[in-house]
Order: sequence, then C-alpha cells, then structure tokens
Amino acid sequence: MHRDDVIAWVESPLQLIGAAEWAHLHRRSVPIAGRLTAQMGTTADDLIDRGALFGACEPYLGVPWNALRGHAHWLVGDGFSGQFRLAASVLRPRRITFLDDGANAIAYADTLLGDRGYTRPGIVEGRASALTAPFALDRVLRLAARGGVELFTAFDLGASRRTRLQARGVSVAEHRFGFTRATAKGDRLAADRVILGSARPVDGRMPRDEYLEWVARIAEHGDAVYLPHRREPQAQLAAVAGIDGVDVIEAGLPAELVLAGHSRPLELFTLPSSTTTTLSHVLDGTGSVIRSAPRTSPVRTAVRR
Repeated sequence: MHRDDVIAWVESPLQLIGAAEWAHLHRRSVPIAGRLTAQMGTTADDLIDRGALFGACEPYLGVPWNALRGHAHWLVGDGFSGQFRLAASVLRPRRITFLDDGANAIAYADTLLGDRGYTRPGIVEGRASALTAPFALDRVLRLAARGGVELFTAFDLGASRRTRLQARGVSVAEHRFGFTRATAKGDRLAADRVILGSARPVDGRMPRDEYLEWVARIAEHGDAVYLPHRREPQAQLAAVAGIDGVDVIEAGLPAELVLAGHSRPLELFTLPSSTTTTLSHVLDGTGSVIRSAPRTSPVRTAVRR
C-alpha cells in the first residue's frame, strides 16, 4: 500500500460528483466504492460518459472493508456515518478527505472544531453510533494534527471557520463544480420553470397534502417540469403528476447533472435544501433564479449573469 493510494467511499449522487470533481482537480484516477442507493448507478454512468477520472467502480452494502484496507487515503462522503466511524477506528487511514454530504459539510466542520457533538444534524443516534463517535473523532483530529485531513466542499465555510480549521491542521479546498460545468451536455429540459422534488414528506418533515399544495401553487403561474428527489416514492410522484401544468421528468440523475450546461435562464423552485448552494454554482453565469420557499418568508437567490 502506497501512502498516496486513494479510494472514494461514497453513498449518494452528490458525494459521487464530489469524487469526480476531486479527481479532475488532482488529475488522477480514483477507484470508487459506491453504496447501492437510488441514482448511484445512473450517476456513475453519466459521470464516466463525461470523462470522470474513475478507476474501478465497485458497488457495496455495509462497509467495503477489503477496498478500504488497501488504500491509505480515503475520500469519504459521510463523516457522520456510523460505518465510517467504525472503519476509521479499526483500519486507521493515513489521510482523509471529506466530500460534501449536502449542507452537513458545515455541521461536520463545526464538529471538528468542537462547536457541536459528533452527531448527524436532526438525528437521534443509537447507542452503537454514540459509542464509536469519540474514537472516530480522536482519529480524525490526530490525522489533522499531522496535516492528514481535508474538507473538499462547494459550501462557503466562512473566513473565521476556515482559519480555526487550519489552526487544527484541517485544510479546506473549495470547488465550484468545474468538471460538472465543463463537461455539461447542454439543455436537457425544454421548459424554463423547474420544480425540484423533495423528500420532506417521506421524512415526516412536511405533510404530503401541504407539499402538493406547494407544487400546485407554483403550477398556477405557469407550466413547469418537476425533477423528483431520488427518495420520493411512486405514490408521491403519481400525485404530483396529477397536478395540472406539471410534467414529471424522471431523469434518474441529480439536479446538478441535469441542469448543468443550460444556456437559457431558468426559474427554479425548491423547499429548503442544499441545492440552493450547489445549483447556484452549477448555473452561475446563466441568469437563472432559485426560489427557495420555506414555510415562513420566501427567499430568492439570483444566479449571476
């Protein structure tokens, strides 16, 4: 095992895109251990078709022990994962790069700074996960002290947080989806109004009737295409498809890949989500507008022309 051997351990499409961006930036091939979750296969195929510098792509369930054991440098998609905590404590990698897992990137940075506990935001953890947390945190902080920890992120961590992380030995590398944008295939959607699907009803964070009312209110002002969230059940998609003026497009890809390369300004509608950050980078320069609509006051994000 060479000290700079690298492997990406990812379990969501956004994490997989992060691995492609890291490989592109460093101009090196990265093998993938990808968890078998929704859209992972289609996302991997799309990225490979774009020329992503991926080595062997191996699907897995659970912890990919053998793959991790053979590599000193891990690109990790989910630092809060109980499986990561266990693997890091047992196998003791020599370097870890944490990729984005949505806005959890900011929460994980705060965890490394000691500003919050080693727990996933909004989740009550089981006893096993709680027991492994201090061992994993100790391992990560020891690596950081030797310059062996990096955050590779599309999220703005802020100057103060970056300075404090660097004082602990954690380097921060920001990206703006350069590979995703450079390899985009042009307009994939005919419509200019796009509704981004959400798993909030699935997660119990919003009643489904209220969710469907939100979609219907948008469609009242003009036809729109609807890009489903990867965890939306077919029953919810069927209900959305029954709303007048809404065309459900099941692309099987994350919105970042579907929308990259659009030359026309788009008007996007979303509930609170990390996509307000990721898509603002992906659509930078198009003049698109992202309208995030929390239950209180709506938020409008303009994308630079």
